[in-house]
Amino acid sequence: MDASQFLGQVGIALAVGMAAVGSSLGAGVAGMSAAGAWAKDARAGQPLRFIYIVLVSAPITQTVYGFLVMNQMADVLSKTAGSGGILFGIGLATGLGEMLSAWMQGAIGAAGCRMLSDSEGKGFAFVLIALGIAETVGIFTLIFMSILLSRI
Repeated sequence: MDASQFLGQVGIALAVGMAAVGSSLGAGVAGMSAAGAWAKDARAGQPLRFIYIVLVSAPITQTVYGFLVMNQMADVLSKTAGSGGILFGIGLATGLGEMLSAWMQGAIGAAGCRMLSDSEGKGFAFVLIALGIAETVGIFTLIFMSILLSRI
């Protein structure tokens, strides 16, 4: 195996691996906040809100986006063996974009859980809009990297 192919394979792994790390971090931080909000609701004798699950699950989509780019990268590497350097860069850029988007979605979800718990469920639409803005970064990363891959 030559250096170019090796760099391409590392880039492929980075695309989905870093995206999955971000999804894990985001879901984890939102999940911890949701657990606290559920405990608060239970102590107050209120029903536990399912709506927190939406906020906890939001960061998961970035792993899917990383997987989609990973598949495109694998196709490019199988057709053009000398493209390893650019694939490494695309994998790193994809991984970072998706990881940070997911992580920040989790932070927004965590804040949203606290806000919804304190406001008795009011303001969910605003939290969804904030999540959507962070999600857009992940979607843009997917689109931009896919366009770049189509030009190799």
